[in-house]
Amino acid sequence: MNASKSNIKLVVAGLLLAIFMSAIDNTIVATAMGTIVSDLGGMDKFVWVTSAYMVTTMAGMPIFGKLSDMYGRKRFFIFGLTVFLLGSALCGFAQSIEQLSIYRAIQGIGGGALMPIAFTIIFDIFPPEKRGKMTGLLGAVFGAASVVGPLLGAYITDYFGWEWVFYINVPIGIVSFALIMKNYKESPVHTKQKIDWWGASTLVIAVISLMFALELGGKQYAWNSAPIISLFVSFAVFFIVFFFVELRAKEPILPFFLFKRRLFASSQILAFLYGGTFIILTVYIPIFVQAVYGGSATNAGLILTPMMLGSVVGSSIGGIFASKTSYRNLMIISVISYFSGMFLLSTLTPDSARILLTLYMILVGFGMGFSFSLLPTASQHNLEPRFRGTANSTNQFLRSLGMTMGITIFGTIQNNVFTSKLAENFSSMGGNANSAMSNLGDPKQIFEPSVRASIPEDILSKIVDAMSSSITHIFLIALIPILIAVIFVFMMGNARVTIAKKQNNSEA
Repeated sequence: MNASKSNIKLVVAGLLLAIFMSAIDNTIVATAMGTIVSDLGGMDKFVWVTSAYMVTTMAGMPIFGKLSDMYGRKRFFIFGLTVFLLGSALCGFAQSIEQLSIYRAIQGIGGGALMPIAFTIIFDIFPPEKRGKMTGLLGAVFGAASVVGPLLGAYITDYFGWEWVFYINVPIGIVSFALIMKNYKESPVHTKQKIDWWGASTLVIAVISLMFALELGGKQYAWNSAPIISLFVSFAVFFIVFFFVELRAKEPILPFFLFKRRLFASSQILAFLYGGTFIILTVYIPIFVQAVYGGSATNAGLILTPMMLGSVVGSSIGGIFASKTSYRNLMIISVISYFSGMFLLSTLTPDSARILLTLYMILVGFGMGFSFSLLPTASQHNLEPRFRGTANSTNQFLRSLGMTMGITIFGTIQNNVFTSKLAENFSSMGGNANSAMSNLGDPKQIFEPSVRASIPEDILSKIVDAMSSSITHIFLIALIPILIAVIFVFMMGNARVTIAKKQNNSEA
């Protein structure tokens, strides 16, 4: 890239803004969902607002990654940014839950290009010795966005209206657009390749089938119902077809030969495992604060700040030391800290001091932070430029898939444990969970301070105990995938960021 130092800084600023905007979207919208449903209606369809975005985002990641390898990063990053902003503006104008879901799908198409291409551009414009620090910075922004989202969403919804949850993207995106368009000068030389349309089509259908099965199963349809079974069968069939198509394609969307590289394969699997466990922290720690400690929604958002700070520090340290020691050594620190923090969180009770929760969150956030900077870097280690976009988009895709599967699986477990524990607690009073909860109205209202004050102390304590037990139970179960992650950390080998012999390191 032919750019001055100032231009590179402006490019990085544009990338950071785009990553923050894209990463924050799901959490900020989730916070506003209650208000959106009360305004637009469609309580039975609100799940589509989230799933429509995630389906198109996940399906688009590997496709845009490949296209950026073939035809250049800039044009597809700008395309993704433009589509994302168009979808955001349309979402703010939605008059029904169905319209909002369609506009979210449009927004998701753009989101599928932003994250993976942004990380790949960093690899293109910085030499190896500086990539770790920069991916650490981008990873820190990603982690911070995951935590800031709920708090920002609550504030915007309360003071400006839910429409501004979407409108806020527009000014941020315009600044990012201007910075990238003016300052990012990529090489005009790209390898012309054949687009694998069959691979792209079968992958999209497989991902959509799996996403809908996970989103609808156990909620709108029973897990053993015909629609859910059909969706899982569709996923299996099209994924198998995708696998065979990719083996025969001249220029596959996902080159399976990359998985023969131990570092590449272990980085992808770790992204999946870390994503699947981290999502439950961002969702259930605020619920724990609100339901168990009795904090307000704002306090629930603020309580995540220590985890955000921990993840920023971990991501930064991972990036800084990536050229000084192996990915494996740094990820060992990560997995030990992550496991310890998750285990300590599983020991919380309604009587646990708030300071303990804060300390445990710092520890678990610190461990997670390493993965934000190291895994994208490791997945692209020693790859030719033509494969970098594919490698990074695969990493982001698997992390997103892990998050989706994680919140679905752990959410189902938490709900079942909560219901069972509630029934057990109320049976000791000579009643049962259903009759007790029916007298309270909407169960979610028990987390509102005004409603809690009207609940008899003996009943409230049993509800709080059931909620606390159900949340800490999934934290305990989350230790299983983290233990599995240990295996893949050791599979990473001794590779580290390769620093070229000093030439003109002052270029960047």
